[in-house]
Amino acid sequence: MARSIYLFNTHDLPHRAGEMREHQLDLKIPEAVGVDLLSVKTGEIIEVDLRVQSVDEGVLATGRVMATATGECTRCLTPISWPIDENFTELYYYEIVGGKSNNKRGSKSKTEKDAELDLDEDDLSFMVGDDIDLEPAIRDAVILNLAVNPLCQEDCPGLAEKQGENWAYLPADQDQTPTDERWAGLKDFPLKN
Repeated sequence: MARSIYLFNTHDLPHRAGEMREHQLDLKIPEAVGVDLLSVKTGEIIEVDLRVQSVDEGVLATGRVMATATGECTRCLTPISWPIDENFTELYYYEIVGGKSNNKRGSKSKTEKDAELDLDEDDLSFMVGDDIDLEPAIRDAVILNLAVNPLCQEDCPGLAEKQGENWAYLPADQDQTPTDERWAGLKDFPLKN
């Protein structure tokens, strides 16, 4: 099985609080990241400016994710590109090795720390050896920055109902309100004001 491009090795980062390293990553993604209408396509590059910092609990990863998502407008189906420039911060806890006690004199025991830390373990990110998995943080940064209903422009008129053409390209004199045939009988009805 090939190694994931999202795994980052922190071997060169000493396990002393305050140590820091900065890296620039260009990740050529193996699968699309985003939603059906708008995503960073397979084979595109996601740039990550990554800072990893050693803290008491593990490694704090702070990053800036830059990419360009492509897709189509939800109204007129015109191809669009969506710039992504988003930051993330994620704490990766050192993996807990069973049977070993890392308690130093004066430090709290594991059960006291667990009682103090009132978080669900599923919400926490753990290191595997010296590796941190950046995929969830990068995916969240990209997907949460995408529009739910992307538009080519804010006032996109969409497609004409019968012709199927983009309203923006139709002549100005063409009626842009489709007529409903059910009301055709009232078209010549005399109105008194």
